Amino acid sequence: MTLETLAWDAPGPYRVAFSTRLGGVSEAEYASLNLGIKTEDEPERVAENRRRLCAATGADPAVATMALQQHGPTVLQAERRGLVPGTEYAPGDGLWSDEPGQAMLLITADCLPIALARTNGAAPALAVLHAGWRGLLEGIVGAGVSALGGGKLAAAIGPAIGPCCYEVGDEVAAPFREAFGSDVVRGRNLDLWASAERALRAAGVERIDRFDLCTACDEYRFFSHRRDRGRTGRQGVIGYVA
Repeated sequence: MTLETLAWDAPGPYRVAFSTRLGGVSEAEYASLNLGIKTEDEPERVAENRRRLCAATGADPAVATMALQQHGPTVLQAERRGLVPGTEYAPGDGLWSDEPGQAMLLITADCLPIALARTNGAAPALAVLHAGWRGLLEGIVGAGVSALGGGKLAAAIGPAIGPCCYEVGDEVAAPFREAFGSDVVRGRNLDLWASAERALRAAGVERIDRFDLCTACDEYRFFSHRRDRGRTGRQGVIGYVA
């Protein structure tokens, strides 16, 4: 099976791609390009999947890094850690770097993968974010923008659970209506895509590209925590200054 990624045509010297579940070596529920180690998948398979993703995107797995994701608003400067399962990463849900070749990988299975790129003519810099509903409400988008110093930025919102499938209770719906507008909730369904776009615009991001691909709908291309009731793999976003 050919490895498939969804590339973002970022404005500047950047390489950014959103992975799918296609093209790896994992099996059963984790077939095939599972990037997440907090599953019952074999660590050796996860390591090979990460290596394959790096090869497909021109990233160096020896210097690439991840974060210990917390569903919060913390954005960290990337450090060279490598992508071997078992590596210790700092806790956070965002990474940024202005160092050429410093690849950053964050993983998702319904939450939003977001890439942010500096486009103001200053030194190139890139951030990647993992944004679930908690992170959006707690300000992960604003933290990512601040990490890049504000100014002229572009963003891409990758595949995530869509408003077609994301049913929530009022404990989630109510704060989203207040933060992002009443129309981001329709019935019991929450529109994370629109909420993220509004958070990005409120933070001053000028260009926003949305993929609008639902991870829960497309079982062939994406893992989904909600659809698969927790027993599933992880896709993600990988990016670096080229």
